[in-house]
Amino acid sequence: MTARTSDTPTIAIVGGGIGGLAAAAFLRQAGLGATVYEQAPRIAEVGAGLVVAPNAARQLRSLGVLEQLMENAVQLEIGWEFRRWQDGTVLSAEDLASSCEQLYGEHTYTVHRADLLEAVKSQVPSEDVVLGCEGVSLTNDGDTLRVDFADGRSTRADVVIGADGVHSMVRDALFGRARATFSGICAFRALLPADQAPEFARRPAQTLWIGPDHHLVHYPVSGGRYINLVAFAPAGDFTTESWTSTATVDEFLAEFDGWDPRLTDLIRAAGVPGRWALLDRAPLDRWSSGGATLLGDAAHPMFPFFAQGAAQALEDAAVLARCLAEGIDEPAEALRRYEEIRIPRTTKLQTISHQRADVNHLPDGPQQRRRDQAYAQEDPLRANAWIYGFDLEASFAETTRVQ
Repeated sequence: MTARTSDTPTIAIVGGGIGGLAAAAFLRQAGLGATVYEQAPRIAEVGAGLVVAPNAARQLRSLGVLEQLMENAVQLEIGWEFRRWQDGTVLSAEDLASSCEQLYGEHTYTVHRADLLEAVKSQVPSEDVVLGCEGVSLTNDGDTLRVDFADGRSTRADVVIGADGVHSMVRDALFGRARATFSGICAFRALLPADQAPEFARRPAQTLWIGPDHHLVHYPVSGGRYINLVAFAPAGDFTTESWTSTATVDEFLAEFDGWDPRLTDLIRAAGVPGRWALLDRAPLDRWSSGGATLLGDAAHPMFPFFAQGAAQALEDAAVLARCLAEGIDEPAEALRRYEEIRIPRTTKLQTISHQRADVNHLPDGPQQRRRDQAYAQEDPLRANAWIYGFDLEASFAETTRVQ
């Protein structure tokens, strides 16, 4: 099995999640062919909801899929609504309906991950996706790179993009295997029909309840038909890192014992929750070696506390495609430019996402009161302009100036 041949270098993408398919879609838009190799027997997304902030919406619009996605999205009117754990007191909230598009040219949405994957996949021809290919090794095979798969197949390509997630084989092949550490935090996830949820959870709002050692986020997805819940708690001795593992409702409830009854009622209505441990990895100072590079969680796994994981994978894909399109005759140099543009930004997001757990999980006391006062006074939408206002053209112009 080989990647498609043409007059230009061949490109293989290992991993068919949101980042890998977005890379293929942006490359195709730029006039470059790529083949995606996905380990699963079909393209599907596990998990539940995610936030599509303006910087992500901007990339989806450029791919021509934002309108399609909006058919099953929820446009948020309220964002980052922080509530106190014990009684639901609103500490702060953003008015997204009146300011988000004005500031950044796009709204903020919440979506089901499967809907986002389907929208991105629509821009990648089915013949460019090879299923059932679990990558097990990457080697330099003379003038090309060789990827071997678990079933004995292999492919050769001039450029290999590792979009194969937090347990990336490509990353291990490029930079050596380094075990991730467990963060001491675990996540619970649940999805419930909106008609079984109280009115406060059905609002077009992203609500965060914060308290000692814990916080919980909920928002509607799938056009408002479902409510997505994701909560964070001490992991104890729990170390399973899999989105298919589950907990019991009683285990979920026990973590939020004593919290506002409206919240525990919501947990109780959600049914069997998923549970997984959050892995911790230090930022990399390199993503590329020769003609191989990393993208998305393979390059920069981050805690989900700024809801930027998928957004950063989309940005990676857009920048990578542009770099390769402008420098395909020298792929290694194009990949060097790609990481030069992306690493400072994603490293900063990894760092602040990591720090957010400490801030959100403060025990009640003087520090917690100072945090609550700060939340009441800040304007996160404007304060995080560097996140939401990402400008592809400006990022390229900046690297040109410093060279």
